[in-house]
Amino acid sequence: MLLTFEQAKKNILEATNNHKPAMEKVALFDALDRITAEPVISPINVPSFNNSAMDGYAVRLSDINQSTLLPLAGVIYAGDDISSLNWPKGSCLRIMTGAPVPNEASAVVMQEETEQTESGIKFLQEIKPASNIRYIGEDAKQGAVIVEKGTRLTIPTLSSLATLGIAELTVYRRVKVAIFSTGNELTEIGSPLANNSAIYDSNRFTLKLLLNKLNCEIIDLGIIVDDPSKIKQTLETASKQADLVISSGGVSVGDADYTKMALEELGKVNFWKIAIKPGKPFAFGNIGNALFCGLPGNPVSTLVTFYQLVQPLILALAGQNLTEVELSLKVKTATNLKKSIGRLDFQRGVLQISTNGELEVVSTGQQGSHLTQSFNHANCFILLEKDRGNVTKGEIVTVELFNTLLK
Repeated sequence: MLLTFEQAKKNILEATNNHKPAMEKVALFDALDRITAEPVISPINVPSFNNSAMDGYAVRLSDINQSTLLPLAGVIYAGDDISSLNWPKGSCLRIMTGAPVPNEASAVVMQEETEQTESGIKFLQEIKPASNIRYIGEDAKQGAVIVEKGTRLTIPTLSSLATLGIAELTVYRRVKVAIFSTGNELTEIGSPLANNSAIYDSNRFTLKLLLNKLNCEIIDLGIIVDDPSKIKQTLETASKQADLVISSGGVSVGDADYTKMALEELGKVNFWKIAIKPGKPFAFGNIGNALFCGLPGNPVSTLVTFYQLVQPLILALAGQNLTEVELSLKVKTATNLKKSIGRLDFQRGVLQISTNGELEVVSTGQQGSHLTQSFNHANCFILLEKDRGNVTKGEIVTVELFNTLLK
């Protein structure tokens, strides 16, 4: 009996429990897309002093209650030291954006809500307490956790950490992934095809793109011919260098599919086939301390199984908290969908807005596992349950939008 997709994903993630990544310190600039290995604590308050959010006038409400026309007592610029400031009662202060606000100020009134007269500044509207003042620690409080452990560091996050003066971070080491393709028919991209039955090794190229986007350290072992001893030697070598070994091809049921055989000799096969389409011949196991994923040879199957199964595995190995939920929606299909009962089907689709202003999904066309063009315009997977058959236009289906890996 074939393993369900849910069982396969559960087994894969459970296998990562004994694989704890090492930690290292990196400069803030080099931390993009790295995973935090410990919480990031704010060393300071941000802002570190009360400051003005506007060009305008600092006022005391007690003075405004007496008169809406106040003489100007001085000007405060950004960077000024106001520790010895003398601010007479019954007056206001001209203040610039980012300038320190005196503790006794009740609010900053933007200049657009005032009028300058010969007698002073006239305040035209009701003034709300604390308006236009950025208070100490409003953005970040000293000692507060700013970034949780296991968080992928993005540009906005790193930018916010720069405001705290943090120069380096403790992150998990990048996951080392060894990849190779198997097959006598494969040719390196850029080289002439050897004969009429040869094809280019697009899968390994695709895997390198995906792994690079997941910030992995890639060990490219190239194309391995269909020779049991060479495949076994490659797997053994890869397992000593990497946290994860990924092969493309060689895990089906053909006479020349030797990868699974070599895996059984060197390590352990956790499972081999899954009730999904495309991607049924997906192998998972381990060789020594390295985990192993054997991806199908067809290009679409490789991409779908990597996205759905290998991606969460790598994120877990990298130490990332797997808290993000895939964005899925229930929408009507605007096209008929061909489907056989028995396997969960990941069909490629385009989520769009109909002429009626409602969300709908259309198929990208033929869904064969060799038809790479089906991904060119897709922005989502149409998930068709294993017990579901053909789908008629107008029926409700589940749509899973692509995450950033495929954008």
